[in-house]
Amino acid sequence: MPASHLAPEWLSFPADADALREPLWPAGVVRNDDGEVTVHGITASALAAEYGTPLYVVDEDDFRSRAAAFRDAFNAAFADLAGGVDVYYAGKAFLTVDVARWVTEEGLRLDTCSGGELAVARRAGVPAANLSLHGNNKSVAEIGTALTMGLGRIVVDSLDELERVGSVAEDLGVDANVMLRLTPGVHASTHEFIATAHEDQKFGLSMVADGDGASPAERAVAFALGHPRVNLLGVHAHIGSQIFEASGFAVAARKLLAFAAAVEAEHGVAMPEMDLGGGYGIAYTETDTPRPPAELADAMAAVVRETVAELGIACPRISIEPGRAISGPAGFTLYEAGVQKTVAVESGESTLPRRYVSVDGGMSDNARPVLYEADYTAVRANRVTDSDAIISRVVGKHCESGDIVVRDVYLPEDVAAGDLLAVPATGAYCWALSSNYNYLARPAVVAVRGGASRLMVRRETEDDLLARDMGA
Repeated sequence: MPASHLAPEWLSFPADADALREPLWPAGVVRNDDGEVTVHGITASALAAEYGTPLYVVDEDDFRSRAAAFRDAFNAAFADLAGGVDVYYAGKAFLTVDVARWVTEEGLRLDTCSGGELAVARRAGVPAANLSLHGNNKSVAEIGTALTMGLGRIVVDSLDELERVGSVAEDLGVDANVMLRLTPGVHASTHEFIATAHEDQKFGLSMVADGDGASPAERAVAFALGHPRVNLLGVHAHIGSQIFEASGFAVAARKLLAFAAAVEAEHGVAMPEMDLGGGYGIAYTETDTPRPPAELADAMAAVVRETVAELGIACPRISIEPGRAISGPAGFTLYEAGVQKTVAVESGESTLPRRYVSVDGGMSDNARPVLYEADYTAVRANRVTDSDAIISRVVGKHCESGDIVVRDVYLPEDVAAGDLLAVPATGAYCWALSSNYNYLARPAVVAVRGGASRLMVRRETEDDLLARDMGA
């Protein structure tokens, strides 16, 4: 069967619709001799039978190896720079008690964004000194929790918030370790970045001077340095998401280092740290070409090395925040196929068929397609055949026309109800964004390692859904 004219230009017609394309899948995922997708020897059908579907599956070894790759690559690249480097795992991508322990065991620190994420970290036993707290509107309670725990750093987004942190620190009689999140005027996404004079967004302190002749970033530095309970560690920037090239990070690094040099010249204070954020891209479809951590690390270290030499300042301790790049490729989602239908789609002067394959999950377990029009792919996981590949759309079971799991994919023509479909690269921002829309129970999360599986997060029940309903 030929390729469909309904397919987007980037989607190639597969020689084998059952093939597992690299680098979309965790390292432990292969098809066995019977044609089943397996994770470290455990078949997809065995996982579905034991834990049900939809099911988030995490290759623990793959997750750990990706964390270690960032740790080793950045330690090696920055080894000759006096400040050194820290890798913070961005917990917002995917965080459970087990995950917090994994990153700690692999030598990473942990970045959190809320009191709830801090609670997970505390339950996991993560040392407070290795924790960071982000967020543009931290509550007084969250700030108080962070300060009481003795958090390694609080990343502050605005002068208003900085004053709040200082006030809570004074009330508690403790010092607040603070980094200032700046907007360096760099937007980065995939293979491109755009340098602008100003960022119109909710995050960060602008580096652009206003009518009073100083920038919000400069005023925040002056306030922090003058506050008896604020310990200014340094500056931070996050320039975007799903980034494949280091060029945007290089521009941001130069701007942050120049800002640090200006602070040192004006105030006589050398800020000891600088965070270049995260946003490193992963492969969701065949068009994505992620860079290995070593390549990113070498490029970023070269820019930092060159810039501090030009500015004549000591190199601060650098930190980065990969999240998606660690957890995303380590996970996939299993669904069971159900109802199917084929519709006629107008294309030019003709009509073409498109098959819809419904699965037992959808936007409640993966909100990214409906939120961001994100593209994914899928394969049949429980068997292979010689069937022709046809253009298909994998959709969920919610009462929304936008409830699409995979917008365009070639699947075997003989996919039938009861078949299992596997969607790769769902280890980041799927479980984290999951909901109970239409009162669907959120799926279980299972880790696989060493030929064994174990439950990380149990599946919700209908009793769970009704537990907070005071009329039940």
